[in-house]
Amino acid sequence: MTTVRLPLFPLNSVLFPGLVLPLNIFEERYRAMMRELLKTGEDEPRRFAVVAIRDGREAAPTAPGLPDQTALPERGPAAGFGADPIQAFHRMGCVADAATVREREDGSFEVLATGTTRVRLLSVDSSGPFLTAELEEIPEDAGEGAGALAEGVLRAFRSYQKRLAGARERSLTGVELPDEPSVVSYLVAAAAVLDIPAKQRLLQAPDTATRLAEELKLLRAETAVIRHLPSLPAVDLTRAPTSPN
Repeated sequence: MTTVRLPLFPLNSVLFPGLVLPLNIFEERYRAMMRELLKTGEDEPRRFAVVAIRDGREAAPTAPGLPDQTALPERGPAAGFGADPIQAFHRMGCVADAATVREREDGSFEVLATGTTRVRLLSVDSSGPFLTAELEEIPEDAGEGAGALAEGVLRAFRSYQKRLAGARERSLTGVELPDEPSVVSYLVAAAAVLDIPAKQRLLQAPDTATRLAEELKLLRAETAVIRHLPSLPAVDLTRAPTSPN
């Protein structure tokens, strides 16, 4: 088992290998994380792990709120995630490589990262200025029939795209799609309009073929829904929405 210890960035979204993650960093715990990453040489990867939040808040409250107007806001690296932070997170996430880390005059950061490798969350350490985690790297196995399934998923995805484009009265003609099965599986998982639990299940699939088979069912079902509800929003096919941490 190959393990690694990395800074941990919980989000209300799922990151997949190969997908771009823009971040707008303003909380002190994540500012501290970015300052630490900047100590890494530019010729080396600036890696941190992203996990989806199961139960908690992406940004900690900054003022008293309901039901107790006098309660002080939580502070520290685990703010918003309870006494045992690991219980607040899904157990599989993705390593992100921060290709761009720009500090603004006010001390906040603009970050552009890319997902690289799936990891399983083993433990979480909240003793420092930001969360860190021990992680097990998860290899991507092709599984049986991944190539044929990828072809079917691409056909279904193009049909899905057309339905989304029709809903927004615009064309997606000319968008180049990959043909490598694992890349197809992650692109479709990220681009489809699905909730976090569904995306998390796709991230956790035991192999590429299993993920593609599940996506084929989901795409067919979603395309049928869009046919009757043409106002559903389309999504950017290469980027996740910028997270305000």
